[in-house]
Amino acid sequence: MAGTSAAGSGRGTMGASASRGQATRVPGPKLDPEEALDLSQLPPELLLVVLSHVPPRTLLTRCRRVCREWRALVDGQALWLLILARDHGAAGRALTSFVRHCLPPACDARPCPLGRFCVRRPLGRNLICNPCGQEGLRKWMVQHGGDGWVVEENKRTVPGAPSQTCFVTSFRWCRKKQVLDLEEEGLWPELLDSGRIEICVSDWWGARHDCGCKYRLLVQLLDADQTILDTFSAVPDPIEQWNNNICFQVTHVFSNIKTGVRFVAFEHWGQDTQFWAGHYGARVTNSSVILRVSQS
Repeated sequence: MAGTSAAGSGRGTMGASASRGQATRVPGPKLDPEEALDLSQLPPELLLVVLSHVPPRTLLTRCRRVCREWRALVDGQALWLLILARDHGAAGRALTSFVRHCLPPACDARPCPLGRFCVRRPLGRNLICNPCGQEGLRKWMVQHGGDGWVVEENKRTVPGAPSQTCFVTSFRWCRKKQVLDLEEEGLWPELLDSGRIEICVSDWWGARHDCGCKYRLLVQLLDADQTILDTFSAVPDPIEQWNNNICFQVTHVFSNIKTGVRFVAFEHWGQDTQFWAGHYGARVTNSSVILRVSQS
């Protein structure tokens, strides 16, 4: 019994000794989450880097409202130039260099236009909404002739189209139009007036095999008062009946556009040549207006 007691006592002594030999951890004060993430304590140049990793839309809709300091950063040029500079490819570097030379003067009181530019990404994408009728007639101003416009599936595949559907006309002229506000799309006057912007226009039209059709296209460049500055029109020969569902693409590039262009009006018409009730007229689809920077 005495041996057992001594052994138990020894284990107790060793355990106590080991416990005294360990470093004692003192719990630190709990940090308030807001204090732990208080970005306002960062130097402005470091805060700029942090904000440059936030999605552009979030910067404009949420971060800009946090405080005056953040608003000043979001409204300034440095943040957006930092975001653009992250594209290290040749095209990205060229775009950043071009944009840098087209910015308004630093003393301009307006928010930097690069914010909307980074959100909307207006260069190189189609500015026409609903180009193939995949959303019905949404975004188009329409005039119905005969039995009016409808949307049908393409008779032939149109390359590069976001949807293989088309707008179909009737036995009287059917017309539809979109007017694009280039500043609303994310561009600004100094960039539009730089002499380096080209406006590329395209439209596909065709007929169904058993009925001929007629088609017209009118594209106008307008100033802020919607005065016409330049025009392109196409009135191709009608497609005859029994045509094997033929289709054509109409294209045009506005180069060296005049100073003051702020809107693009895109308008086309179609009808059939047989005057049949229903929808046998011109079939139009994949309309596009794309702005790009000229390489010259």
